[in-house]
Amino acid sequence: MAEAVQARQSGRGWKRFAVVAGALFLAACETVVPRGRPVEGPVGPPPSTRPTPIPALPQDDTRNRVALLVPMTGPNARVGQSLANATTLALLDTKSESVRITTYDTATGAAAATQRAIADGNRLILGPLLAEDVRAAAPIARRANVPVVSFSNDSSVAGNGVFVMGYAPNQSIERVVSYARSQGVTNFAGLMPGGLYGERASTSFLRAVEDQKGQVVSLQSYDSRGASLSGAITRLAAGSPYQAVLIADASATAARAAPMIRKGESRTARILGTELWNTDTGLGGNAALNGAWFASVSNSLYRQYATKYRARFGAAPYRLSSLGYDSVLLTVRIARDWRVGTTFPASRLSGSDGFSGIDGAFRFDRAGIAERALEVQEVRGGSLVTVSPAPTSFGN
Repeated sequence: MAEAVQARQSGRGWKRFAVVAGALFLAACETVVPRGRPVEGPVGPPPSTRPTPIPALPQDDTRNRVALLVPMTGPNARVGQSLANATTLALLDTKSESVRITTYDTATGAAAATQRAIADGNRLILGPLLAEDVRAAAPIARRANVPVVSFSNDSSVAGNGVFVMGYAPNQSIERVVSYARSQGVTNFAGLMPGGLYGERASTSFLRAVEDQKGQVVSLQSYDSRGASLSGAITRLAAGSPYQAVLIADASATAARAAPMIRKGESRTARILGTELWNTDTGLGGNAALNGAWFASVSNSLYRQYATKYRARFGAAPYRLSSLGYDSVLLTVRIARDWRVGTTFPASRLSGSDGFSGIDGAFRFDRAGIAERALEVQEVRGGSLVTVSPAPTSFGN
């Protein structure tokens, strides 16, 4: 069962996986949407204000309590609602009667939401979505011995009871670079956006190329100004020729860059992308990126999930809502051996042979980061073609 709750305030290798494909086609159940709707605008006093104490939820003797911490109000409310809907759908599809999920709004303060969730007796937290919210929630959850399975992709928040399910950019970069090397590419170039994502992408790119015995002949950065991107491409063209260029940004930016790249000496260079491209539903038809490669999770099961989600909730899901669905699958699997009222067996997360979900197989490494089996896709003639399927096992 899933329910929405808002606090009232004053003024390496795997062997077996849970089956997910069947869950997507279980007999239809009555639609259950989390109670309560996102409220427009700010709710209550600022997050720094201490909330008025309210009675905790009654204990459940038959189901394990799990908290879902996502933004249900504010600018990210739609993403949060999509994640909440996904957890509801997963509970219905698995027909689980051993887990009860309660939703807490992080938009009014992640720390307060975490405190309320723990006071209500929840023994596992799914979420939060944003890295800064994870940082606020983690120490509170750690003191209560409650693990956190976050939807963030910021690996710096992982560890000490925090597990990160988000799609880590370094993994998609390593995968696409490895594939490019297998196709004979030796000289690489990179276009990196300013900011933290670009810095981390640059580090991952340099390491990936070095590990594959290739060479980065030029690495240029740019900011949000329109002339900055063209300037970075001009600097690339002034350097040594390259056979492939990684554009660590959204597909729209890559599409703007591609025609300019084609005018230079390296006009035949293969364009490489990251996991960010997987959120673009119109990517296959983008002629500017024809021939480009990028690595991401497979969309084969996601398409089935999206169809079912749309039929139940009347709208398309956000792409990362699959993280909510898959987090419930792993919770239900572990709940088979999780006695109600006891501490969540966190060792089952890092010590498991792995899990399977809408986004394919994954496992948590020693640092608490989800390691995923990624495929490489090519933009080709109006569609996306898988040119390198996801591996069937992880290297140790």
